[in-house]
Amino acid sequence: MLQRKTRLSTDPTQPDATYAIDRWGMDLIRVLPDGDLGLRNPLKTNGPVVSLPTIIKDLDQSGVHAPVLLRVSSFLEHGIRSINENFNAAIERVGYRGEYRGVFPIKVNQQAQVIDRIVEFGRPYSFGLEAGSKPELVIALAHKLAPDSLIICNGVKDAEFIRLAILSRKLGFNTVIVLESPRELETVLEVVEELGEEPILGVRVKLTNQIGGNWAESSGDRSTFGMNTDQLVTVVDKLKASNMLHCLKLQHSHLGSQIPDVQDVRRAAGEACRYFVELTREGAPLSLLDLGGGLGVDYTGEKTATENSINYSVEEYCTNVVETVAYAMDEAGMTHPSLITESGRAVVATSSMLIFDVLEATLFDAQAAPVPEAEDHHLVQDLAAIAGYLGPDRLQECLNDATFYRNELRALFRRGYVDLRQMARSEQIYLHLMSQIKRLAPEPGTVPVIDSHLEQSADIYHCNFSLFQSLPDVWAIGQLHPIVPLQRLNEAPDRRAILSDITCDSDGKVDQFILSDGVSASLPVHSLKEDEPYYIGVFFVGAYQETLGDLHNLFGDTNVATIELREDGGFDLLHEQEGDTIAEVLSYVEYDPRDCIAAFRRIVDQAISDKALTAADRKALMAAYRDSINGYTYYE
Repeated sequence: MLQRKTRLSTDPTQPDATYAIDRWGMDLIRVLPDGDLGLRNPLKTNGPVVSLPTIIKDLDQSGVHAPVLLRVSSFLEHGIRSINENFNAAIERVGYRGEYRGVFPIKVNQQAQVIDRIVEFGRPYSFGLEAGSKPELVIALAHKLAPDSLIICNGVKDAEFIRLAILSRKLGFNTVIVLESPRELETVLEVVEELGEEPILGVRVKLTNQIGGNWAESSGDRSTFGMNTDQLVTVVDKLKASNMLHCLKLQHSHLGSQIPDVQDVRRAAGEACRYFVELTREGAPLSLLDLGGGLGVDYTGEKTATENSINYSVEEYCTNVVETVAYAMDEAGMTHPSLITESGRAVVATSSMLIFDVLEATLFDAQAAPVPEAEDHHLVQDLAAIAGYLGPDRLQECLNDATFYRNELRALFRRGYVDLRQMARSEQIYLHLMSQIKRLAPEPGTVPVIDSHLEQSADIYHCNFSLFQSLPDVWAIGQLHPIVPLQRLNEAPDRRAILSDITCDSDGKVDQFILSDGVSASLPVHSLKEDEPYYIGVFFVGAYQETLGDLHNLFGDTNVATIELREDGGFDLLHEQEGDTIAEVLSYVEYDPRDCIAAFRRIVDQAISDKALTAADRKALMAAYRDSINGYTYYE
């Protein structure tokens, strides 16, 4: 992880010096002269940068309100082009005598608008799909893929799954059943006998090489899926005995997920090649080498082998894979196989961003302090007196004194010796002292004790989103995503805050942020203005976040908008999807909204019978209940 610092840029013309946008933004995200965050169309390199706040304002006026998940079609197409064109360039550069035929793992983002566009943008490259379950195979078979595209079937498969995969070949689909275990082969053989149709088979081989990062356990011989060497030999022998070894065309060896270090790519690919060579020598007519996922996203822009970063580019990844396989096959005197990767995160992560508005702020300092009253406890007077000797040379002393007096007064309040109004005055005096201490504090890192205390006094910006629904990996594994205000970036931020969501859960907060000097426990933000919305964006959320989210406090899916950036600086709204209503999320947890309305009506009618309500009350209550049950789950 990046070194944790908190230094801010005080130059309003250099927002990148605070938020490191130029480092992680991949030239997709830029700051406009007026301080708006903008989106650049990577497909039109000379095109204008489109203001993101303007996009959000236009969407709001058309009825698509924040929080909103914004998908940028141009970014998704760029992701597809990047991996395919970099592999094709590496193949030409290395002199590789095979082709690249990538697939997108549907599990990474199963949303229809995403998959439809991946198929559309991938068609010129014969880009296919990976299905890890029956529902995902159903999705894949509902798309008209390019003739040479592959459908790779991974995961645990029952007879129904296998039957559909085999029969789909009659429609021209290149559907490959990847065997995960010897037992699965038995099911395949039974279905083959039933149908009288031969499948295209693959085998998933566990590699011993283990990667680093958050998903280290997805690799190595303790990984969940795939076969060890002994199981692999058993499957080969069974296929020989069944006269079906000729159906084995693909070897799948998952390199890992979000691989931080490119050296692991080379090592794992090299080990995969050893199995490929040996399986070919066993008589398997292998022609497809599937190296699974692994191509990472540099969320922090650090360009180092850390959990949220990678030390390589897409070009370097592709070159490493192609070179490693070419050398191994040449050494073994074998034909170069077609290369397959299941790169999902690198294709789709950058294409989506979560945009939400700040509802209010809890501030942990104050610009003015009340004067203690005559009857106040002497500790209130002592606390106020700190202002008289507060200065740069006594900063630590003043901080210690203020903390001591505040804690003593809180203890006296709990025991009944200080009343509510005295406590309110003392808290306000303390917050005013903190504002002065923040102003006088030295550069971060100079006095660690002061740094630590100031971090604990960061504001809380209460935001209109659910962490558990829209950013589950932030909560579950500490995933870092770039987070930046969308406006006023030509102003130096004057406050620091953590972000709290609107769930009723203390875990519903974001308190790790990517800044130019490292990962900070608070985000530089601007003071909120009355009647002026303040938007914050969380970037690179296209991978996994949409499908892993849960219904904590019954907050459902946000509104979704898919846009395409135009050359004239505008955008086209390609698709909009309204977020879940309360009625919809109630149905997810086994409530029938009609039953809820009927039950509430009975309670209201009983109150009418008891003369606790008037007829007008009944009308207002039923209208309010229906409005709520049909409304958005988020703040409106």
